[in-house]
Amino acid sequence: MSRQKGNIAEEKAVNFLKQKDFVIIEQNYYAKKMGEIDIIATKGGVYHFVEVKSGTSYDAVYNITPAKLHKLIKSIYYYLKVKNLDVKFCIDAVIVYDNKIDILENITL
Repeated sequence: MSRQKGNIAEEKAVNFLKQKDFVIIEQNYYAKKMGEIDIIATKGGVYHFVEVKSGTSYDAVYNITPAKLHKLIKSIYYYLKVKNLDVKFCIDAVIVYDNKIDILENITL
């Protein structure tokens, strides 16, 4: 995915999450040597670490591989340590299609 297309998908995801009463804390948080967290948001006292994928079909979800999730989990623990947070959290995925957006909540390996 091109960076421009990725930025558009992330902006759509942010707007979607805001409509669902999520509070956006950060976007594109880079954890040194580990990876990037696309969106960090809160809702109901829970931190949501969100991976954004886009595509023209549901196949975009398959781009969230075990290796990608492993890097994301390492990045999340880095973020929590740096920010000195001891909070409830989950990993979500927002899939952005041409005319639709889906959220997959609390994804795991």
